[in-house]
Order: sequence, then C-alpha cells, then structure tokens
Amino acid sequence: MFLADVVGTVVASVKDSGLTARTLLVIQPIAASGKPVGASLVAIDSVGVGVGERVIYVRGKEASFPFLPEQVPADASIVGKVDAIEHRPGETT
Repeated sequence: MFLADVVGTVVASVKDSGLTARTLLVIQPIAASGKPVGASLVAIDSVGVGVGERVIYVRGKEASFPFLPEQVPADASIVGKVDAIEHRPGETT
C-alpha cells in the first residue's frame, strides 16, 4: 500500500465497460513526510474520496480486488482515506 494526495479528476465519455459508474481520480504519490514522490497517476476510487484528500492506494493485481466479483481493469485503486499520519523524527521514509 502507498500514500497519495488526490489532485484531480478524470472524465472519460468512452471507456471500458468495467469502468462504467466508476470514479477516476488523479493522485500524486507521497512519502510519509508528505513530500511528493514520483509521477502522478490515475486511480479508481473504491471508497468515495475527492480532490484535496490524502489516501491509501494499491497497485497491480490487487487494484481490482475492491470490486470483486466484478472484473474491473485497474492498475491502481484507492482503498482508504487517511485521517492522520504519525511520523516519528529520525525514521526514514
């Protein structure tokens, strides 16, 4: 699992039928410290979050698990909303 900030939305009028009625969001991966790491990406929202929220996401095969038994073509899915991060000084991120 990884941390990210939701930074935008994606509107697609034509998409795979497995994505029908699914919300697509642009997320920016972050370190535990809150600093951006890497490029932003598109993820399917499985929990009902929005722009400006901090989330937990998964990648790869596990990205389709929140939607089982439906088959959803996903490489990244948001699986949780972050309420707080406790980052202890001296720990690496």
